[in-house]
This record gives sequence, structure tokens and C-alpha cells, in this order.
Amino acid sequence: MSAASQPDLGALRVLVVDDEADIRLGLTRLASSVGAAVEAAEDGKAALEVLERWPADLILTDLMMPRMSGAELLVEIKKRLPAAEVVILTGYGTVQSAVQCLQTGAAHFLTKPFDNDGVMQLIRRLGRQVLARRAPAVDGAHGLLAQDARMKPVTDLIARVAGSSVAVLIEGESGTGKEVIAREIHRRSAVADRPFLAVNTPALPDTLLESELFGHERGAFTGADRARDGIFAEACGGTVFLDEVSSMSPSFQGKLLRVLQDRVVRRLGGSGDVSVEFRLLAATNRDLEAAIRKGEFREDLFYRLGVVRIFVPPLRSRPDDIPLLANHFLRHSAATSLGEGTEIPRLSTEAMSALIGHDWPGNVRELENAMQRAVIVCTGGMIEPWHLGLRDSGWESAAAGGEDMDYAKSKQRAVEEFQRQFVHRALEGAAGNISRAAQSCGMTRAALQRIMRQLEIAREDYE
Repeated sequence: MSAASQPDLGALRVLVVDDEADIRLGLTRLASSVGAAVEAAEDGKAALEVLERWPADLILTDLMMPRMSGAELLVEIKKRLPAAEVVILTGYGTVQSAVQCLQTGAAHFLTKPFDNDGVMQLIRRLGRQVLARRAPAVDGAHGLLAQDARMKPVTDLIARVAGSSVAVLIEGESGTGKEVIAREIHRRSAVADRPFLAVNTPALPDTLLESELFGHERGAFTGADRARDGIFAEACGGTVFLDEVSSMSPSFQGKLLRVLQDRVVRRLGGSGDVSVEFRLLAATNRDLEAAIRKGEFREDLFYRLGVVRIFVPPLRSRPDDIPLLANHFLRHSAATSLGEGTEIPRLSTEAMSALIGHDWPGNVRELENAMQRAVIVCTGGMIEPWHLGLRDSGWESAAAGGEDMDYAKSKQRAVEEFQRQFVHRALEGAAGNISRAAQSCGMTRAALQRIMRQLEIAREDYE
């Protein structure tokens, strides 16, 4: 996110958990120095008592503690507060255990002694991610979520143009979030309290598009039983967003050009002009300059629409946005698809790797659909690659292997993926009961447990 759009860390809740009083005090001061609200606990048991009354967004916990270890606390936190981020604090001798905690859902681990600047930087980064995910949606949409460096030119341009009234042309592949960009510009503009009206131009033939934008008089066409203002008039100084403007016919392009030049519209079937006031944002998934060369788009309209042009990179070009967006869509889908109070499933390490490795031809829209599918299909506490429905994930892609993999490696990978899916489905069907799952698979309990250890599958995720 750009600096202008980053959330205020004053809303961040940080819990510090360590059995050493001086470390608790030091970390508490560091977290407070970035503006966060902070509480502290001397061990895992005490931390859970704090979380009951004060749900933290970010937990910094020591790994080795009496009564309850940091690893055990992590499991409990993910059950109770799945959206919270957990950072494991560890000494040199327990780094391997801390790494294992990353597979259980920890966001990061820090080794003692700490670098104070590094700790504050990590708190800021994770805190902003948590608060961005918690932020309310914008105008019924998801709002702009971006942290990949390739999105910085986009967020910088948004910050510069939002306060002006210039026309903006938003370019990019289908599904990249062009309307989200338009809504963000409107939200940060001086007319944010006025309407934001979006029109999907490819969905309407010329006559209906003209009626939708310009309005119509009574009797202008069959079914027009009363006069109606168009969107340009209804905007009342707000924002009009025209999606996929390249689909407009040449004749309608000429009519739109006149509106932009003269700021007047003539209702369909009418004889007089009506003054209108609006700010225009437009989007296209086509190269309009190439369309101009082919005679398919008016050059004068292109320059009217694109006083400022914002190119939105495809999702495959900004991989650092994938975890942020995936977790956001996961929470949103769970809120709408699952019953109130139902535990939100978590993304396994393998599922996140599958998401990051996917080429996303459908961009952000495809990612949102994948998370919606995963929430519905997953019946346990952990989303695995096969829940996502991606064409290049699952056991088939494991069997295919990579170009640099020989037969033995490809076979081993395919077998492991098959075992993972097989065990996962057995545990899901048995609600985490290992004996019942083993019986359904036709193997001994010990054999199933051995495979689970090899694949690092936790029974608790299926209870």
C-alpha cells in the first residue's frame, strides 16, 4: 500500500508473551513506540486469559516457556483468532522448532538477541497487513489491497490524481481490479460523499447505453412509460465509471465525446440539452492505441479519456500481493458462506505455494473465485491445494513435475501428493479420529501416523 493509504497503527493490538520480565518490557516498549496498544503475559496460559478479554491482532511469543510452549500457544491462537498474526521468539538452539511453527501458521520468527529496528519494522509491516485486512470494504467492493513493489506506481498515481477532476483511463487485463482502482480514486477524492456510478458498457447495446447514460423522454422507445434522468445527470458532481470503453460503437463514441467536451447531454427522444457535472473514470482491457490504428476507436476520444493513464499489472507480475489478497478473500468468503461463529479454515503452506505458483490468467477475480470455492469445498480446518480448483495444482501437476525434474523425483513428488490427498480425505471423513481414518483406509493406526509425521499433517486440523 502507498504511504497515504496505510492504516494507522494506533488501532493495532499487540500481545507480548515471554517468561523473562526484561524481554517482555523491552518488546512492550518497542511495540508501543510504533503507536500500537500493547499488553503482556508471562506465559502461554496467561496469554490465553488476556486474549479472552482483549483479542490481539499481533502476538509476539517466546517459544520455550513453562506451563505452555509458544508452539502450543500458536495452535490455540489459530483456533480462536485465525486472523491474528503470530511471531515466534526463539534462541539459537531452537531455530528448527521455530521453523516448524511457520508450517503451523506463524507469520515469522525472531532469534534472540533482537535488533530493535528490525523488530519495529516487522511490527509495522505485519500490523499494517492485519489492519488492511480488517478495514471495511469500499462502496460494497473489497477496497484496494496492495503491497507488491510493482503496485507502487499505481498507488502513487492514485494519490496524485484523486484530488483533481481530470479524466483517468485505467488499463489492464480483465480481472486485475480496475473498478477497485476507480472506487479508490473516488473514495479519496473531494466528491467522495457524492455518487459513484459504474456502467458495464459491453453489456448494453447502443440504444440502452444511451438511455442509461443520457436519460430518455417518455415514449422514446417501447417500454419508456416515463421520463428518466441518465447517469451523467444522476452523478450530481460525483464519479461516473465506464468499464471496457473499447466496446462502444464508433457512433456512440462520437456522442460521448460531445458530452465530455460540452458537459451537456440530450435525453433519448428529447430536443433540448441538459447541463451535467461529473468526474469521468474509464477502463479498458484492450490496447486503445492499437484500436486507433485499426480505425476502431476515436483518437480524439482517447485523449479525452486518458488525461492520466494508470496501468494495473496482472496478478502474476505482483506475487507479493497474492498472500494478502488470498487471506482477505478467505475471510470475506467465510463471512458470507459459513455460518456465524464457524471457524475460518486456514491456508496450508502447500496451498499458499500453489497460489503463488499459479499463473492467474483470470487475475484477482480468479483468485477470489478460488478462495470462495475453497471455503465451500473444505470441510476441515485447513485448506489444501486440491480445494482451490486450480488447473496447475494438485496431484496431476505433481505427476507432471518440472522441466528440470527426472523420473524418480517426479514420481516421488506425485506419490507424496497422492498420500497427502488420500490422508486428508480420510481424516476429514473421520473428523480427526486416527483409528477410524486408518480403518477406512485399510491400514493400521501406526502406518497412518507414520505417513502423517512424514507429511507433517496434524490431526488437530480435522477435529
